[in-house]
Amino acid sequence: MAFKEINPLDFTAKPFSDLAKNWALLSAGKEDKFNSMTVSWGAVGELWGKHVVFVFVRPQRYTYEFCENNDYMTLSIMPDGYQKQLGVFGRKSGRDCDKYAETGLTPAFTEHSAYCEEAQSVFELKKVAAFDFDPETFIDKSVIPDCYPNNDFHRVYVGEITRLLVKE
Repeated sequence: MAFKEINPLDFTAKPFSDLAKNWALLSAGKEDKFNSMTVSWGAVGELWGKHVVFVFVRPQRYTYEFCENNDYMTLSIMPDGYQKQLGVFGRKSGRDCDKYAETGLTPAFTEHSAYCEEAQSVFELKKVAAFDFDPETFIDKSVIPDCYPNNDFHRVYVGEITRLLVKE
């Protein structure tokens, strides 16, 4: 099935079920060297007059290096039924294995980054900001022991949507 590009204003996704239930793959890098990881946290919205996506990456993740060293990344929103394969992308490191070969999923590429061919939609994102969560700024301190028992706070990437692709 092919993808078609749409205007972000025409996107009719269900972000809560798409991310929290079906999950997504965050990818960065180019065809010669890239990595992807499972994500289930994120946000889509408007910031600074731009359509943006927020993604969160812990510094020990291999994908973090690719996000840091590239101007673009993609967020591949997966359809239901891929949790087993996405579990591999969440548990294993691309430093140690080829997660696409292991799961049977198919990497594909835009001009700027990798994405997953099996996705139902793909956000191509140009980084516009990045910052680290600071535990001092947490108002609800209960989040820290629940989500950060190792004090490995996420880096937040804000990506402007440069292309939005949906399956036809």
